[in-house]
Amino acid sequence: MKALVTGGCGFIGSHLTRKLVDRGFSVTAVDDLSAGKIENLADHNLKLRCVHSALVPQFFSKNVKMATEEVLVVTGDFVDRNVLNMIVLGKFTHVFHLAANPRVEFSVERPAISTEVNLMKSIELLSACRNIGLDKFIFASSSAVYGNGLKYPGTSLSECMVPMPVNPYGLQKLSFELFMRLFSDLYNLNSVALRLFNVYGPGCAGDSPYATAIAAWCDKLSKNEPLRSDGDGEQTRDMIYVEDVVEAFVRFATDYDEKGFAAVNVGTGGSISNNDILRKLQLKNLDFRIQNSPERPGDSKYTRAAINKLRKCLRWEPTTQFDEGLEKTLKWWKMI
Repeated sequence: MKALVTGGCGFIGSHLTRKLVDRGFSVTAVDDLSAGKIENLADHNLKLRCVHSALVPQFFSKNVKMATEEVLVVTGDFVDRNVLNMIVLGKFTHVFHLAANPRVEFSVERPAISTEVNLMKSIELLSACRNIGLDKFIFASSSAVYGNGLKYPGTSLSECMVPMPVNPYGLQKLSFELFMRLFSDLYNLNSVALRLFNVYGPGCAGDSPYATAIAAWCDKLSKNEPLRSDGDGEQTRDMIYVEDVVEAFVRFATDYDEKGFAAVNVGTGGSISNNDILRKLQLKNLDFRIQNSPERPGDSKYTRAAINKLRKCLRWEPTTQFDEGLEKTLKWWKMI
């Protein structure tokens, strides 16, 4: 099995690359390093061989021997023609598409630019994957497609709900899902959109566009700066540990045999408020100040995944409890 991971040097992408290698995949990670860092892969003790996208044709034409557990890191845009050509030539059995500009605030301020990255380039990638017999195309979608679908905490967002994004980022993710469905019908491309909820864990930098409140607060704690709390702090999020997320990616690649297109929530089925997370940090005897800020435009008040479909598709569900994941994250940050 040969996998291409776009955004492979990012927070989730680097964890996914490690997991794929552990499961016997030969992995090529492509990243323009605008947000990801090669050091993220090094943190996972992977053997790396780096090549710029301009040199990809020579690398593959020479049939360079890759050592066991060695990852080819292609630095450049995932829609570089050399990368797309390798897809068309059938060099990969699976494509995992994680590359994106995930900043909601940026998508609100610059919708045209973020749409170019998050939708138009993604369609170019998808087009290269048609009619080549690819085993599976798996996309990192987002719970942002649901918008403010929940009016009350404790209720859940289900795949059968009509998505109503409230920011361009969510609309971009949903639009690409519709293209995936269309390509499945037109070109028999088997694909899965995993609607990720709030992913946290070791390796997520506090200044990363992927940063959850947990990573952002850990970053502030490390600098002895106040922790920003938006609104009343009672907004709730379905927080899912990164190792559970990448386990879902790999299981959909190897254990899910349904043809066509599917959109599936990847969350825990639970939720926690920002205020509750702050209280848990206080119980760790961490000393901090809180800086109150207005609610962010385009943010959802509540998110919580219905995971019945996830259970049905994989006969599996996330196993990491929040307190366990928080403990591992704080240890990575050397807070405890």
